[in-house]
Amino acid sequence: MNKKTIRDVDLEGKRVLVRVDYNVPLNDRGEVTDNTRIKRSLPTLKYLLEKDARIILMSHLGRPKGQVVDKYRLDSVARELESLLGVKVKKMDAIYSPQVAAEVRNMKDRGIILLENLRFDPGEEKNDDTLARNLASLADIYVNDAFGAAHRAHASVVGVTRYLPSVAGFLMESELKALYSLLKSPQKPFVVILGGSKVSDKLKIMDRFLEVADALLIGGGMCFTFLKAQGYEIGRSICEEELVSYCRDVLAKGERNRVKILLPEDLVVADGFKEDASYATVNVGSIPPDWMGLDIGPRTADKFCQEITEARTVFWNGPMGVFEWGNFEGGTRRVAEAVAQSEAYTVAGGGDTLAAIGKDGVEDRIDHISTGGGASLELLGGESLPGVEALEDSQ
Repeated sequence: MNKKTIRDVDLEGKRVLVRVDYNVPLNDRGEVTDNTRIKRSLPTLKYLLEKDARIILMSHLGRPKGQVVDKYRLDSVARELESLLGVKVKKMDAIYSPQVAAEVRNMKDRGIILLENLRFDPGEEKNDDTLARNLASLADIYVNDAFGAAHRAHASVVGVTRYLPSVAGFLMESELKALYSLLKSPQKPFVVILGGSKVSDKLKIMDRFLEVADALLIGGGMCFTFLKAQGYEIGRSICEEELVSYCRDVLAKGERNRVKILLPEDLVVADGFKEDASYATVNVGSIPPDWMGLDIGPRTADKFCQEITEARTVFWNGPMGVFEWGNFEGGTRRVAEAVAQSEAYTVAGGGDTLAAIGKDGVEDRIDHISTGGGASLELLGGESLPGVEALEDSQ
């Protein structure tokens, strides 16, 4: 990685503005239900505390669209962070104000302040220069540890870097190293597992992986557009008709590049999109006209798992079916367990993938779990990330 990190700057007693990604799920009582993203920020925060830094944290939560929305306040996030870190966290009720500035001026070493939800200010998503300057005025150094927001050219991600020395935190560093390694130096065989509902979400990474991978395993709802491209009847399964031709091109390019592309041989199908629908396992091409595919079948899972077992590098993005429902979780569960048991270097990313991994309890057996769905897809697809480009280059 050619960007400076917090190891490369003097932090002793400095005011450090840290962009974190605490966009975490909350229940109806406003309590954090999954603190994974908060936990992933702890190594950076502990390092800053060891250096006697004064930490000003900023994050977004949800999509309040530039308005103050009480359910998106960060109070519960502050409480969760305080519990995990064991250090008092002062939550502010504003992003920037005279009171916020005064609190920051009066901070002591090892103090932590959490600003209010950045997206309460419409200037955040507009990369407003006034907001960026106000945020930057609070600190001596800026640290971006929010990989999940690195693809956004927002005030707290890009704007502040114009006014402060700007470096990466440990989470940002680990994300970039893990993901770039997939493109630059994957150990072979390199197996890519793609699922989820839409081919359109994966266009750029499919094009890139056709250049570096040895096998693509395609499940989830996106497989039906590929099956349609092969001439199979898919009943009422999800399909992006406008991408059928693209899928034919992908299959042809895979053949030219000697990349093995594996599609389902059998499927779990249902008579409707509901948890208690009638279901059956059928061969590809035998889906009843009014039924839809909701999971890969057991033979397909066997085939996918065999490829994963033989791999030296594995990247997984997207579940194999509607894993939230018991009758249609089998394919995703089998793949999750195969990835966890693999002796390969394993990387997984994407919100639904993380949920599936959490449901199956295999998080600790996967080498790197990416916190940034959109950011990881853009990076792997060859896009530059504004939040990364804005950081200082290392010498």
